[in-house]
Amino acid sequence: MRALGLDAEYGGVVRKRAGQHPVIAVIGAGPAGLMAAEVLAGAGHRVAVYERMASPARKLLMAGRGGLNLTHSEPLEAFLGRYHPRETLIEQAVRAFPPEELVAWAHGLGQETFRGSSGRVFPRALKASPLLRAWLRRLARLDVTLHTRHTWTGWTPEGALAFAGPDGRPLSIAPEATLLALGGASWPRLGADGAWVPLLREAGIEAGPLEPSNAGVRVAWSELIRRRFQGAPLKRIAVTLGETTRRGEAVITSEGLEGGVIYALSPLVRAASGPVVISIDLRPDQTLEDLERRLSAPRGKQSASTFLHKTLALAPVAIALLNEARAGKLPAAPAELARLIKGVPLPVSGLAGLERAISSAGGVRREELDPRFMLVKRPGVFVAGEMLDWDAPTGGYLLQASFATGRAAALGLIAWLDSQPHPVAG
Repeated sequence: MRALGLDAEYGGVVRKRAGQHPVIAVIGAGPAGLMAAEVLAGAGHRVAVYERMASPARKLLMAGRGGLNLTHSEPLEAFLGRYHPRETLIEQAVRAFPPEELVAWAHGLGQETFRGSSGRVFPRALKASPLLRAWLRRLARLDVTLHTRHTWTGWTPEGALAFAGPDGRPLSIAPEATLLALGGASWPRLGADGAWVPLLREAGIEAGPLEPSNAGVRVAWSELIRRRFQGAPLKRIAVTLGETTRRGEAVITSEGLEGGVIYALSPLVRAASGPVVISIDLRPDQTLEDLERRLSAPRGKQSASTFLHKTLALAPVAIALLNEARAGKLPAAPAELARLIKGVPLPVSGLAGLERAISSAGGVRREELDPRFMLVKRPGVFVAGEMLDWDAPTGGYLLQASFATGRAAALGLIAWLDSQPHPVAG
């Protein structure tokens, strides 16, 4: 095995590569699958990665367009509190491979990082492609083979893995063990479409439905909003749903609202049994009393829009939201107008679809797994990444758990193999 410092990198788990050592199959070439392949190959195993798309890590590359938020620098206990449900398997995986180790791993690939003002951690290149190229070079040195355009279709009656190959014809393999890292169901055009859910259910493995998370919300805008303000940002706002308030920014879309402050509330919208009303504070840093005082100034012959713009520096899109809430009839009384600015009611019919969600919630239930991330009903088959039933906000938490569970499932697989008296087909 080439000297790449793997004995230190993988906690001392190193095995000599046997000439005819049976192959371990990793299905899915996203962050979890590639991390699992690296750990397994670094431990001396022959690894074959099977990917449905024509190239690996398509969603990672898409995330890189926004800067590739790898992880977050907040204290670990606060970091772990971002995951829902607060699940032992996810927690132990992140504790074993915490943010500082993910950063060190990126540095080992020659990708320096920096911490933003919000505490989020990014590669200095602010994109995913340099990291992915360096990673694929490392995997090639470890003799990991990558088979693209291979769609997993379940198991054969004999227990082998079944695929539709690049030409559509069926093929099967019988690896020593299998690690599934097929992702969730968000942005399905990038590869993760959730088609594995019925395959696992056919095998008697319970997986919860995959639903949008970190997604926009649907709002029935007037034609004016759609026509004039699609793409307009709402900056420095606070949005409240029930007892929960989040600050940040949002963007008007043709279907509703997107942006970090909206994504943070998506679990609450998803959990609601029907339509909900969110409240938007257009001036969260100003008190109601201060707004009322300023709105009490003489308006003269100014229109309401001009007055609001000059008095409170409200952007046209913010003024349009006020008019949207009151069907174009803004309150004349300063106190009532101030209350509206501090809480614009906006009916929301639900979340945007999986096709534009950043992540998905749901997946393989905890009770289906043992502490090694192995399927109890399918010995020798392990699961990692967004296939697992967990949810987290944006900010580096999604990628961190994907990397960490890929590593943890690979180490669990190695431990299981070491406990077997002889190779067992997975």
